[in-house]
Amino acid sequence: MTATTLEALCARVRDAAATNTALRIRGGGTKDFYGGALEGEVLATTDHAGIVDYEPTELVLTARAGTPLATIESEMRAHGQMLAFEPPHFGAAATLGGAVATGLAGPRRPYAGAVRDLVLGVSIVDGTGEALSFGGRVMKNVAGFDVSRLMVGALGTLGVITEVSLKCLPLPKHEVTVAFALSADEAIRRVNEWGGQPLPLSATAYHDGQLRVRLSGAQPAVDAAVRKLGGDADPAADAFWTAVREHTHPFFAAVGERVLWRLTVRPTAPFTDLGGEQFIEWGGGLRWMVDSDRVDAGKLRTWVAAQGGHATRFRGGTCSGDVFHPLPAVLARLHARLATVFDPRGILNRGRFVPLR
Repeated sequence: MTATTLEALCARVRDAAATNTALRIRGGGTKDFYGGALEGEVLATTDHAGIVDYEPTELVLTARAGTPLATIESEMRAHGQMLAFEPPHFGAAATLGGAVATGLAGPRRPYAGAVRDLVLGVSIVDGTGEALSFGGRVMKNVAGFDVSRLMVGALGTLGVITEVSLKCLPLPKHEVTVAFALSADEAIRRVNEWGGQPLPLSATAYHDGQLRVRLSGAQPAVDAAVRKLGGDADPAADAFWTAVREHTHPFFAAVGERVLWRLTVRPTAPFTDLGGEQFIEWGGGLRWMVDSDRVDAGKLRTWVAAQGGHATRFRGGTCSGDVFHPLPAVLARLHARLATVFDPRGILNRGRFVPLR
């Protein structure tokens, strides 16, 4: 049945390429808000599901793209392991393919790795309907150009992801979250200072005058870090970090019709009033901002670029303009050439990553 599903996906893409019909790739649909406007006929991947291979002793899992993230994480927890990039679900129907295609990661990302750091191999159907595989199912499998990582964050514009192999990590034996009442500047200074020390950091978050720091690992190491850092223990830490990851924290829930900006900058970038309320993660490297009437998108992106990063209109609002930070000319040409190789007719998630002109 699964082979038939893959064959059906290939056939559907071939037919679409022949008629220049745009296809909108859709798994659970929980991240439909992300990226450019949705266009084309729906190409569902949810029937192409299931864990293909899981070797806990090898720390590697392979699953089809339509497999629910909840299914994968449940199986891994049963073996004391996790997806280290802590993927946001944004809904119960979230799939593995969607997690890889968007490349989004949760609070643990700076300390355990990004999605692309943990992808070992992928299989796709390209824009001509051909099934292709890149990488493999072992960690020592790097030869030539790493095409697998190109698919991470490409929003399906380079191919329909059909199967993914991922590196797994053990669940931490012990976790504690401590909180501090600080100014934004002091919070950024401290997390950068702590990041340069041998401390078992696994997440940081700053909002509304309070810094929370999660420590994960062996209990002696965590306990020693708590003694060193001080702070107040947070008894509701698990619920807090889940709310941050899933954007159910009051800061995100209050976005409504306003724009939620996702700003990635160097961690040491100074706290700056950019015209909206901010929530700071990743040791200062990720700054969420809720838009207000004072925000000028052009000036915002200029400031972010000066801080070594980029600004994305993540969700909400009706403002015009590019969703993603405009690419330098050289990178834009490279993106266009890659898209031409993998999807010559431009039928896959048309306009989702690069806006239609």
